[in-house]
Amino acid sequence: MSENAILRAGPSRVAAPVPTVSAAAQTQPHRVKIAASHVDVFYAAKQAVVDVSIDIGEHQVTAFIGPSGCGKSTFLRCLNRMNDTIPICRVTGRIAIDGADIYDPGMDPVQLRARVGMVFQKPNPFPKAIYENVAYGPRIHGMIGNRAEADEIVERSLRAAALWDEVKDRLDEPGTGLSGGQQQRLCIARAIAVSPEVILMDEPCSALDPIATARIEELIDELRQNYTIIIVTHSMQQAARVSQRTAFFHLGVLVEAGDTETIFTNPRDERTQDYITGRFG
Repeated sequence: MSENAILRAGPSRVAAPVPTVSAAAQTQPHRVKIAASHVDVFYAAKQAVVDVSIDIGEHQVTAFIGPSGCGKSTFLRCLNRMNDTIPICRVTGRIAIDGADIYDPGMDPVQLRARVGMVFQKPNPFPKAIYENVAYGPRIHGMIGNRAEADEIVERSLRAAALWDEVKDRLDEPGTGLSGGQQQRLCIARAIAVSPEVILMDEPCSALDPIATARIEELIDELRQNYTIIIVTHSMQQAARVSQRTAFFHLGVLVEAGDTETIFTNPRDERTQDYITGRFG
């Protein structure tokens, strides 16, 4: 780890209470789904991510935490090559899913993004009917041959996103007409519809009220039975509630990663302790 990339925190503030980690957030050994090795990310000459190496376990929720601008969202977008859409962005190192390098020239980014879905900070349903929001991805990926297959995928995806009972009688209405929490669950259904293996979530609850946030958190816990989930969050309480593993980023550096309970109760690095107790953020 480069010492030049790590700066000490500023003056201390009153310590915040350490979040309680629920029993559901305990971890068991899991097969590695994503392995990142020595990943660096540059925006032109500016380095945003510095030598990050981390393994992501299959069927677990891994939370990326850290202050604003620490590189956690930039690194998250590396995992499905979303940074490819930024001309000045350059990624080095290796990221493998099930052992296959996702930056290999033979890897199709479109197919990769079907395997690694993304849910963004602000709900962004398409300006289409609820039904078409969910059916759109499978249709462009050639997964739908007829209306019956489309109906099955739409219902299955909306049920998985805990939204079916709320919208089953108005599937032809615009997705943009739903509440904020419903829109975010619709976006999760849209991601699920193409049968991904991994779901990336970039602060999925930051624009939602507490009730909608609680519903999304419950959904995340349900979804991890079938998907590998990585969530970026500014809320340490949320990370403690929903994740089995937590990674702390600071100034582009992955300071440490481990079981969520250990990170919050017995971190190895002083910077992690300073962050989770509110000395900086």
